Amino acid sequence: SVLHAAMAPAAPAVKKPEAKQAARPTTKKAKALDSINSRLALVFKSGKAAIGFRHTLRTLRRGGAKLIIIANNTPPLRKAEIEYYAMLSKTGVHHYNGTNRDLGTACGKYFRVSTLAIEDPGDSDIIRSMPNDAQ
Repeated sequence: SVLHAAMAPAAPAVKKPEAKQAARPTTKKAKALDSINSRLALVFKSGKAAIGFRHTLRTLRRGGAKLIIIANNTPPLRKAEIEYYAMLSKTGVHHYNGTNRDLGTACGKYFRVSTLAIEDPGDSDIIRSMPNDAQ
């Protein structure tokens, strides 16, 4: 019996879980969001943008905004006011598919951003890339 125990096949080796690759967005919506985030990061590196409601309104009033981005949890009255000013100044509006917290992170900031106005896109093609939403 001792001999049989020594000759019994060893317990199967436990497979180590393989290192998972970085999660890639698979849905069309996630890819679009990732694309917008990377373009926003490029705007903040090479261009100029006004962050916040009051700054956005100032930029719209003087006609310096090329594109307005609004988070999806911006209060409706505030959203309507910005859309109205944007319509008057013939500026495109993009409704960001994420909260103000997500938008702040996409801008590379450690605070929430409900609205932002892109004055100079820099090296980014963010204004040309969103013709269906922005115009």
